[in-house]
Amino acid sequence: MDRDSSFIGQSMAFLDSVERASRAAALNRPVLVIGERGTGKELVAERLHRLSPRWDGPLIIMNCAALTETLIEAELFGHEQGAFTGATRARAGRFEEADGGTLFLDELGTLSSAAQERLLRAIEYGEVTRIGSSHPVRVDVRIVAATNEHLPGLVAEGRFRADLLDRLSFEVLTLPPLRAREGDVPVLADHFGRRMASELDWPHWPGFSDAAAAMLLAHDWPGNVRELRNVVERAVYRWDDPERPIDVITFDPFASPWRPAPTIRHDVDAPPARAAEPTPAPRAELGVVSDLRQAVETHEREILEAALARHRFNQRATAKALNLSYDQLRHALKRHDLL
Repeated sequence: MDRDSSFIGQSMAFLDSVERASRAAALNRPVLVIGERGTGKELVAERLHRLSPRWDGPLIIMNCAALTETLIEAELFGHEQGAFTGATRARAGRFEEADGGTLFLDELGTLSSAAQERLLRAIEYGEVTRIGSSHPVRVDVRIVAATNEHLPGLVAEGRFRADLLDRLSFEVLTLPPLRAREGDVPVLADHFGRRMASELDWPHWPGFSDAAAAMLLAHDWPGNVRELRNVVERAVYRWDDPERPIDVITFDPFASPWRPAPTIRHDVDAPPARAAEPTPAPRAELGVVSDLRQAVETHEREILEAALARHRFNQRATAKALNLSYDQLRHALKRHDLL
């Protein structure tokens, strides 16, 4: 694999997932890959293909959520010329393209009921029929599917076929989120940081300061490895001094005092909702002020100290209570020597 599709990590949760994928690769059976966004489901699909006897065959990738319901079947199974409006020529579907190899179906839970039924028949009988044709085509395809949905729950709700789930779930690989991969954040951050520094032609990799490393460890990473990569690469490229360890981490690239306010949409038929009364800020006791700047600084420090104590020095809870981002709170604490 190239450097963009390599597995980086040392936690037991991560290594166990990689080992299970490696064992499943050798078998000509379907595999379901379950995981949150950014956990590397496509990388696992590639590993399953490259380590299988089909490694020299095609690996065809299809994102089921990227297509409308009317186009999914045509993409999966192909169509004949004139089968529908706009079908000016015959086209092979993804099943035929993947013949002898692997078909990776991402976002499987978004497939329509009709597409699920045709997919089940293709898996059961090993043949597909193009839209507009009455002649089935034999295909030899291994299915790897991925989703971040709880498929048994969709079955219970009637949104996913139980018999299709049975066919696809010979092996189910559930990938751990980054927050469960103990010790992997520093390893991944160093890997992505070094790559970005090399791309920027820095003479060497200065690493992260202790404060920046602590911020990376404290973050919850809802976007997992993909989010970590973006955060680290952004921090490196914005840093102006390659000789000093990186000390500024921005988790939210949209954070700005000038960002537009969200648009509030009202139902046309419903009366406009009454805006909530803003909570008034606590008023300070005012006396004679001879130095306005010093008074403001002192008051801000007192607010920070009180909020920290109220939230038992949990910085994330304190930032939320003060309507600040985590980075903004950290900078304020540093400015007042409260770190």
